[in-house]
Amino acid sequence: MLLGFPTKLHPNNQQKTLLAKHAGVVRDAYNCSFWLRINILNQNANNPNSKIKFPTEFDLHKLLVAMVKQT
Repeated sequence: MLLGFPTKLHPNNQQKTLLAKHAGVVRDAYNCSFWLRINILNQNANNPNSKIKFPTEFDLHKLLVAMVKQT
């Protein structure tokens, strides 16, 4: 049996800023991977003879790290 314990965070201003930054980075990473998957689906629909495989989570991680280092 799993039990859950409700907890409430009381972050200070610095912690609120860090939480907001973290949420922004996660949103950007999701949007990037979503954009990539949509483009792959469109490419595969337009060219059924040469289909592109979907990237794994490790491939996406490598891509995001490379994008961050590039900027």
